[in-house]
Amino acid sequence: MDYSPLWISINTSLCATLITFFLGIAAAWFLAWYRGRLKGVIDSIFTLPMVLPPTVVGFMLLVIFGRYGPVGKILNYVGIQIIFSWPATVIAATAVAFPMMYKTAKGAFEQIDRNLIYAARTLGVSEWRIFWKVTVPLAWPGIAAGSVLSFARALGEFGATLMIAGNIPGKTQTIPIAIFFSAQGGEMDKAILWVVLIFVISLIVMILMNHWNEYQRKKIMSTGRQ
Repeated sequence: MDYSPLWISINTSLCATLITFFLGIAAAWFLAWYRGRLKGVIDSIFTLPMVLPPTVVGFMLLVIFGRYGPVGKILNYVGIQIIFSWPATVIAATAVAFPMMYKTAKGAFEQIDRNLIYAARTLGVSEWRIFWKVTVPLAWPGIAAGSVLSFARALGEFGATLMIAGNIPGKTQTIPIAIFFSAQGGEMDKAILWVVLIFVISLIVMILMNHWNEYQRKKIMSTGRQ
C-alpha cells in the first residue's frame, strides 16, 4: 500500500502550521491594538475562510495563483508553477487554517493586562522586546492552542486542496483526498484505513492540546499562589 498520502499530509500540515503561526500572530497582534473604523471589516476578512465553503476558498486561490491570475502571472514569468504542485497543498491548508490561529491568538492578546505593556514602554523597552518578552509569553497558552487547531484543520483540508492542487498520487494526494477517491473507486478497505489513521492522528493532537492547556492552567495557578 502506498503511504505517500500520510507523509504529504503531515508535511503539508506542518508547513501550513508554521506559516499560520507567524501570519496569525502578526494579524492578531495588529487587530488586538487597532482601533480604526475598518477593524470589523478587516477582522471579517481574516475570518472569512472559516465560514466559506472550502471549494469557494479553493476557487479564489485558483483565480489568484492560476496562470492568468495576478500572482500566477508573476510566478509563471519567472518559471514557477504553483497550480497542481505540492506548494499548492500548503497554500490551500494555510488559507483554511489561518482563521484558527488568528482568532485564538487574538483572543489571547486581548486578555493580556495592558498595564504590563504600558509599564514596559515607560521603562524604555523596545516594542520588539515587549512583543517577544512580554506579550507572547503571556499569550502563549492561546497561541499554542491556536497552533494545534491550525494543524488539525490543515490535516483535514479537502475541498480547497482538490481545487488548487488536484489529486496527483505521490505529489498532492493528501489523506482526505485519498479517502474520497478510494471510496469513489469502491476501495472501501483502503478508505476505512485512511479514515482510522486520520482519526487517530487528530485524536492524539487534541489530547496533547488538552494536556498542554491543563499544564498551563496549573502552572499559572501555582505561579499566582507564590
